[in-house]
Amino acid sequence: MKIYSKYIEEAVEQLSSLPGIGKKTALRLVLNILRRDSASIELFSSAFTDMKKHVQECKVCGNISDQIMCEICADERRNHAQICVVEDIRDVMAIESTGTYRGVYHVLGGIISPMDGIGPADLNIQTLINRASSDSISEIIFALSPTMEGDTTNFYLYKKLGSTGIFISALSRGVAVGTELQYADELTLGRSLTQRQEFKG
Repeated sequence: MKIYSKYIEEAVEQLSSLPGIGKKTALRLVLNILRRDSASIELFSSAFTDMKKHVQECKVCGNISDQIMCEICADERRNHAQICVVEDIRDVMAIESTGTYRGVYHVLGGIISPMDGIGPADLNIQTLINRASSDSISEIIFALSPTMEGDTTNFYLYKKLGSTGIFISALSRGVAVGTELQYADELTLGRSLTQRQEFKG
């Protein structure tokens, strides 16, 4: 695909570096942006610059937030005695969309995957252990994808948290084995959450 502008070519390269966007799609998007007026492009550009500058991790749970603490952790109406452990922020969004969960979250930032060089030290696990030491926590829910890596992470967390005396549960297997949580439909995910079972290592 011959592009007769180094500026367009560079813009295509940058967009195609995003997951799921190939060169043809990137070119179509770039040409659409090129047709916009300067003010529109400034707004488009500043949205990403502002996002990078202001969005941060919640100091409590690791969720995305515009403030030091995310809206969920700051919400006094939530059940702060119940922590739902998820892989990443997309899983928080998926569970929130079901409208069935009123506790709080803990975002690990990944799952244990030796093949990818990801070990427990690379994840947000120690802060979960610290939270679990609080007397106010009554339940920890493992809501990781039902894959081999997800099950390995569940088992590791169970070994670390088992001595706390906190009730540990996991999603029921309404979510098919091998399915990433963020791709489960809302009804199935909601049922898996409400019908969760005690996790036994």
